[in-house]
Amino acid sequence: MKLQGFYPVIMTEKVAESTEFYTRLFGFEVVFEADWYVSLKNGDQGQGAYEMALLSKNHPTVPSSFQKPVQGLILNFEVEDVDAEYQRLIIHEKLPLHLDLRDEEFGQRHFITSDPNGVLIDMIKVIPPSQAFMELYNEDVWSTDDDQPGK
Repeated sequence: MKLQGFYPVIMTEKVAESTEFYTRLFGFEVVFEADWYVSLKNGDQGQGAYEMALLSKNHPTVPSSFQKPVQGLILNFEVEDVDAEYQRLIIHEKLPLHLDLRDEEFGQRHFITSDPNGVLIDMIKVIPPSQAFMELYNEDVWSTDDDQPGK
């Protein structure tokens, strides 16, 4: 299989509110918009373009037994400056705080908030993991010269 695209689709009762949330706070742009479906994109067509969509949970294309709001989903946003995002989203925008800003041994400095649907949003800055977690990587993703992954 040659994958041509991959993106999450959040089933929701709050399509318009969620569209405003992701465009205003996370820099997504509307690519397609209907009252029941919105396609969002952040970045250029090439490397670094990210997509997601919002879909009315009651739309006829969703099998009736699955017409429920999204549950059990975490969206990870890797950013350059997680402390600045904490100030912007938690302090200034007053988004709910579900996990306070902290460093993790597995290689993240992060905090968790949520969108209007209750989808968790994990705001992450990748940091060097502890030696114990470094040994769990199956490939050499960390350069020895700095604190960033050597992708």
